[in-house]
Amino acid sequence: MATKKKDADDYRGKSADELSEQLTKLKKEQFNLRFQRANGQLEKTNRVRIVRKEIARIQTVMTEQRRKAG
Repeated sequence: MATKKKDADDYRGKSADELSEQLTKLKKEQFNLRFQRANGQLEKTNRVRIVRKEIARIQTVMTEQRRKAG
């Protein structure tokens, strides 16, 4: 599941539906990573941090889009 780090600019070009879909996917991955860490099966510990930051980027862009529209 290794994906490259994306900048906020990459997300700004996407629609709200695409962002929501990506956010859902990342939240599921975050859940699975937390579960693996609790069981001691997590190999790529840095992935937790990367996913958390990606979620924050998407939420920031979604907030920007809502404020811009409203």
